Amino acid sequence: MTKKQAFLLEHNRLSPSNLQTTLAMLTSFKKEKPALFKDDEWSIDKLRRPFILWLTSSTEGILEYIKKK
Repeated sequence: MTKKQAFLLEHNRLSPSNLQTTLAMLTSFKKEKPALFKDDEWSIDKLRRPFILWLTSSTEGILEYIKKK
């Protein structure tokens, strides 16, 4: 299991259904926020809050497109 997959599992375990995510969404988050990934780590403590803020500020259409990827 990769660090990204471990982050995905832990985030989804802790989140309500409206904040569940996919690997494609995590990839998009990383592309949009490269400064958070200087060491390519997926620390749940460091990244979960910025990810939730990004997720909740993204438009519904963008999220649907990313989920289909």
